[in-house]
Amino acid sequence: MSRPRITDEQRRTRLATAHLLAPAARAATPEQVADALVALHATDPATVYLAVAARMTDPAPAQLERALYEERSLVRMLCMRRTMFVVPRDLAPVIDASTARAVAARERKNLLKVLGKQHGHGEDWLAAAERAVLEALADFGEATAADLAGAVPALRTQILLSPGKPYEATPRITSRMLGVMAAQGRIRRGRPMGTWASSQFRWAQAEPHPDLPADDARAELLTRYLRSFGPSTTEDVMWWTGWTLTDTRRALARTGAVEADLSQGPGHALPDQLDLPSGTEPSAALLPSLDPTAMGWRHRDWYLDAGFVPELFDAFGNVGPTIWWDGRIVGGWAQRPDGEIATQLLATAGRTREAREAIATEAARVAAFLGEIRIRPSMRTPLERRLANGS
Repeated sequence: MSRPRITDEQRRTRLATAHLLAPAARAATPEQVADALVALHATDPATVYLAVAARMTDPAPAQLERALYEERSLVRMLCMRRTMFVVPRDLAPVIDASTARAVAARERKNLLKVLGKQHGHGEDWLAAAERAVLEALADFGEATAADLAGAVPALRTQILLSPGKPYEATPRITSRMLGVMAAQGRIRRGRPMGTWASSQFRWAQAEPHPDLPADDARAELLTRYLRSFGPSTTEDVMWWTGWTLTDTRRALARTGAVEADLSQGPGHALPDQLDLPSGTEPSAALLPSLDPTAMGWRHRDWYLDAGFVPELFDAFGNVGPTIWWDGRIVGGWAQRPDGEIATQLLATAGRTREAREAIATEAARVAAFLGEIRIRPSMRTPLERRLANGS
């Protein structure tokens, strides 16, 4: 039996609805957005809020703060590709078993290597330090890194980084060790210190995740990924998850996915994704840097002109703020110091009157959502820098 052919246009049509970019598809709650996208990139805290706001009918920061810090229906985790994400609470055990557990083990091993080489500390020393952190948090309830370093002397241990380099440094292990414990699911990040865009968090004890079989968890996570991002190639899956080819193939075999022909080559789709609509009403969206949609595939030429990559991505492959129209990236945007949302269109498809009006409406939505908050991506791209500087 020949494989069904899925065109780029059909994939773009599905993207607009599956990723809630079309106004008619927008969600009512942050949890619905996270469920639709599987995981929200959280390297920059503002990305989480802006990614949700772009996909909600009536967004407000307080809604996401409630989900993250009061109801805890959304969980912040270091997982796929050693990247920080915010994920639905019901999916957190699956992500822990399928990706985060291995990431945490590597992070702890690397920390032990440094401690052993520079201080002669081993497993017993680190385990005792971890117990001390948990005991301190039991007393504090919620604490800053500085609070914990004051209570746990081991956290004040210094390590040498990049010896002999101009950027040589001797930081304390505080943030690194707390990060390892969070990756293990033993502690969690609480409310930020400052506004919702702050990257400094308080810490609290966490409930451990259920111990799920890794193979089962990988199959479930891949099914969720394909439901949101399929049809996708094997390379897309490996890039998004960070898995080996062997683990990827094993998981694919357990998802019920079928093969399909994409413009990039053989791909995988869930059976109900084969009957795709041929078109939909075009819509606009302004997505933040590292948005889950822009970072969801290894092969991006079906929604991104390769000529735009030098402007919209940094040297490490991180995408900056993007403008979308009719399922394609057509330009970029930035916030200026006075709060203005500056935009620049790169593709002719975004320069029609209909597109410009829709993009202007979305820019106004972003400005209203941010209000007095000022943001700057940690991974800056050429176009974002120019727009932010007014050039």
